[in-house]
Amino acid sequence: MFVPLTPLRFLHRAAGLFGSRIGMVCGEREFTYAELKVRAERLAIGLTKLGIAPGDRVAYLSFNVHQLYEGYYGVPQARAILLPLNVRLSEPELAAILRHAGARAILFEDEFAPLVERLRGSCPSLEFAINIDRDYEAMLASGHEEQADIFSYDELAIAELFYTSGSTGAPKGVALSHRTLYLHALDYALQYRQAETMIDLQTIPFYHANGWGRPQASTMLGTRQILVRRFEPEHVFELIQRHRGTDMCLVPTMANALLNSPVREMYDLSSLRHINMGGAANSPELVKRIENAFGCECSTGYGLTETTPVITHTEPKGSAVRLPDDERHVRQSKTGWPLPGMTLRVVDAELQDVPKDGISVGEIVAMGDHVMDSYFGEPAATQAVFSGNWFHTGDMATWEPDNYINIVDRKKQIIISGGENVSSIEVENAIAAHPAVVECAVVAAPDERWGEVPAAIVVLRSALTKDELIEFLTPRLAKFKLPKIVEFAAQPLPKTGTGKIRKMELREKFWVGQKTRVHG
Repeated sequence: MFVPLTPLRFLHRAAGLFGSRIGMVCGEREFTYAELKVRAERLAIGLTKLGIAPGDRVAYLSFNVHQLYEGYYGVPQARAILLPLNVRLSEPELAAILRHAGARAILFEDEFAPLVERLRGSCPSLEFAINIDRDYEAMLASGHEEQADIFSYDELAIAELFYTSGSTGAPKGVALSHRTLYLHALDYALQYRQAETMIDLQTIPFYHANGWGRPQASTMLGTRQILVRRFEPEHVFELIQRHRGTDMCLVPTMANALLNSPVREMYDLSSLRHINMGGAANSPELVKRIENAFGCECSTGYGLTETTPVITHTEPKGSAVRLPDDERHVRQSKTGWPLPGMTLRVVDAELQDVPKDGISVGEIVAMGDHVMDSYFGEPAATQAVFSGNWFHTGDMATWEPDNYINIVDRKKQIIISGGENVSSIEVENAIAAHPAVVECAVVAAPDERWGEVPAAIVVLRSALTKDELIEFLTPRLAKFKLPKIVEFAAQPLPKTGTGKIRKMELREKFWVGQKTRVHG
């Protein structure tokens, strides 16, 4: 029997098996899974009545709130495509994404109302703007309860669209089908432990690469989810204490913020059972500090926006569970084993496996259920990252005889700062737009708080200060993309024989004596 694979089935299951259970806590509001299902259905009907047609892109500009969660089911039920936007992006960056996606509607929190008004002026396709703090409930009231006929859905239709900055600097829309999302959540849920008693803090923004797969898996399992609207350490501690939170995901900058908070010991955090790290480099020292401070297990996951995202996990198996703590911490900070449904290889330039000796370095290529369907509207860019059925991650790694993987560097010139991807070329293009700049290069420099930060080396044709350059860049780039280090070079930048800037040479001086930070 063929039943289309779609994440809509997760909410149907949750409402059918756990309907009276509190499924979501958002601020002071609580919703059962039965209530969430009805609200998502009303949203779907409301969007259809508004004029949203199958395949239309529906954008959201909000933090982690229940309305965005409802959109993860209501928008696909309306046969439209969900487009969550990164609230940290600048106005020009958001406008570029909305225009590229051709979004017809945007739902937004009230604090973004002035920004959305300006975006509508620069994005002709935006016909509808719904303020979720003022107009949302009325739109739901215009709809009605109507469970989706799963058999009428095409599992290969695109359900969600997430933009990520690639190595070229141009934003690319990662298109994910109903089938891809369903299978990712199914495989990811196999990593859960004691799901029936889990209290899951949704700390990662839903618009982020690490943020959307987990809520779908938690919904499928009927887990209580606590929304963390904005990440602030004391607020997270208060939510853990009040709701007896057991599990959460963090990027290393979040973990360090919690560990270094002066108020941590004022809260009862004894309910924590598991913290999963991703989005940036983990380290044995960080694993140890987390486990000692919170009395819970810490593991690592790895993935990309293009892989829905999670494709590996450091779940202990076999003899690894009996390792001494120091060795276990090292192993749990690495990249790990592929999740079910995924096959990973570490290969050379000819797509041949490198030796499984934990030393030889190659690129991770991936094949399986979690790999994206395409870059939206960009067939050439899609083709460029595939070799047959193998997706090129751009991450360099070693692997061991048991296929345990450890990333050691990145092939792409991507800087990962606080869990956010920063394209060096995008920043370079913004700097080069200043009339005083002759040439520039942007590389990753180590930073204790953010892991990596952008460092710019700039050659000038006329006088320019760092403050003046940052002032010029501020309206053009998100804050996290602004270079934290600016050096002015008196000589032309070193180049290869073909005229390319030797960025690794420029990068090296920042990392002397440092361990390269990579995401894993």
